[in-house]
Amino acid sequence: MIPVFEPQYDDKEINLVVAALKAGEISGTFGKYIEEFENLFAQYSGCKYGVAVSNGTTALHMAVAALEIQRGDEILVSASTNIASALCVYHNQGITVPIDSEPETWNLDISLIEKLITPKTKAIIPVHLFGHPVQMNDLMKIAAKHKIAVIEDAAEAHGALCDGQKVGSFGDMNCFSFYANKIITTGEGGMITTNNSELAEKLRSLRNLGFAKPRFLHKVPAFNFRMTGMQAAFGVGQMSKIDQVIDQKRILAQWYTHELESINALQLPIEKSWAKNVYWMYGVKLKKEFGFNRDKLMQDLLAEGIDTRTFFCPMSRQPFLYEQKDFRGTTPVADDLWENGFYLPSSIILTQKEVQFIGAALKKLLA
Repeated sequence: MIPVFEPQYDDKEINLVVAALKAGEISGTFGKYIEEFENLFAQYSGCKYGVAVSNGTTALHMAVAALEIQRGDEILVSASTNIASALCVYHNQGITVPIDSEPETWNLDISLIEKLITPKTKAIIPVHLFGHPVQMNDLMKIAAKHKIAVIEDAAEAHGALCDGQKVGSFGDMNCFSFYANKIITTGEGGMITTNNSELAEKLRSLRNLGFAKPRFLHKVPAFNFRMTGMQAAFGVGQMSKIDQVIDQKRILAQWYTHELESINALQLPIEKSWAKNVYWMYGVKLKKEFGFNRDKLMQDLLAEGIDTRTFFCPMSRQPFLYEQKDFRGTTPVADDLWENGFYLPSSIILTQKEVQFIGAALKKLLA
């Protein structure tokens, strides 16, 4: 079986975790590795500050909480993405307003943003889907015009570039995930990057129960979203390999594109002229006019020993969201992605021979 993904690490990460254990860095409140990881990742992402947290979902939750939105405030969110990008709004008493996808990169359609902004709109969460960046310079101009905050969801796009600038450095706050299948991993774990010193200080308080002076007098209802020292040590090891991982992801994408570009029934991922795509996962979409069934194709691939995953169910189809009183939004392009999109095995240890095998299977099944 060729799995969708296998995490990669070696003795470097193991030795750093052992060193953290020997130093007693088993919690997230002291030691050197958390600060070291935060500094390394913030610098890599082009930001002054990094705030490490327990996972990417809590990074998003805490970033929205830092905005202090009120019940019923609206936050615009990419329609096609992991549900975490909406959970952070829901659990902060806000309303998720989905922005439909555009058909080439599958990211949010920037041309739709201003039509969705209302006096209740407080922020926007653009998601860099599968590693291709949103055109952030265009989005930031709209956000500045309407005075709304920007929280980048860069969980799948460590190292991706928009006009030569790293994603995760444009927004007021920018959220990353270090889950096992991400560009780099700490097992679980996340990070918020920012260039705003006041926000960085606020986020550090929010992740650590809002401790202040005196220590057990809490002025804000904060969270326990800390990363452990062991995870941070693992992340320090991963940071030394991040560019190598991205290079291999891009090579893997080149192999796939070479094998699949002759299959007329498939839409392949692209890379815009202004972008650097890090191809977190190599996603493809069946073109509806050819009449193939995505679920049947995935079952047939599994029978060939090839594991796959569907694209994300869009926000407009999530029951707990559309059942909200003030929910609004239809997303036909994102619906199409959900019904016809899937991604292929994307581990960096995949060989060219294995990619050729996957390509041959798809050619046979889509003949």
